Amino acid sequence: MPREKFAIGEQVEMLCNHLRNGQRVNDWLTGTVVQADYRMVAVRFEVDVFSSNGWHIPDRTLWGAHGSRNLRRIAEIEGVK
Repeated sequence: MPREKFAIGEQVEMLCNHLRNGQRVNDWLTGTVVQADYRMVAVRFEVDVFSSNGWHIPDRTLWGAHGSRNLRRIAEIEGVK
């Protein structure tokens, strides 16, 4: 059974490069879905984020595919489905 796609306004977690305590780390970070279409989803964060090749993303928004394993619902980590 395919999973539902993400909706605008939904809180999600993305595995990405970001700043934590002044250090760049690659870990799960909570953000808000700000745009979504049939294939892709845009997630905006409250902290500085970086692209996979190390570039700083000025608007703090990263894109990913709906089925990406680097993107998950917060309820999935809390054991609620």
